[in-house]
Amino acid sequence: MRTWTRAVPAAAGALALAVALTGCNNSDSGKDKRSSDSAGHKKAYRLGEASPPQESTMQSSKGSKFTVTPTKAQTGTKADMDKSGLDTSKEKRPEVPVYVWATVTHQSGKAMEVGDMDEDLVVRTDKGVRTRALVVVMGEAEWPNCPAPDTGKKLSPGQSEKICTAFLIPEGQKAAAVELSQGFSSDPLEWPVTG
Repeated sequence: MRTWTRAVPAAAGALALAVALTGCNNSDSGKDKRSSDSAGHKKAYRLGEASPPQESTMQSSKGSKFTVTPTKAQTGTKADMDKSGLDTSKEKRPEVPVYVWATVTHQSGKAMEVGDMDEDLVVRTDKGVRTRALVVVMGEAEWPNCPAPDTGKKLSPGQSEKICTAFLIPEGQKAAAVELSQGFSSDPLEWPVTG
């Protein structure tokens, strides 16, 4: 995994930092993608189809259950990147954003923050690059039609929140799938991106 840090001038003149984690493991890019694992559990979904209930591992909501429903993924442009407010002048390779729209739904247990429910989302590109969501530590980045979600908002059982999250991928690649990490011992769930 690599970590990138960016400096961003904010309106008040303060510096903002943005961090994105990217794994560049192409080892399985040629493997046949199966729609279920050996135990018969479904692993591939259509955009708009909810994940099976996931269990929170966060201390404040441990044991709570939630679902994630990616509904749309769209690769942005260099112009989006240029207008975002991120300073990319020190980057080794140009990047473009990918926008993922999803609905997170709290199923049961203690109240959960929106950010705890979507933190395991990953975008996989057509070249096998995997990247986690862009996190802006100070300040903010702006994207067209993709406002930053209120990650600290708490949801109680039965409540849902529609969010849009930005990911950064190498320019010239496009989103091939949205994935939901299942930890180190299980393959991720995936929602292929078509079109």
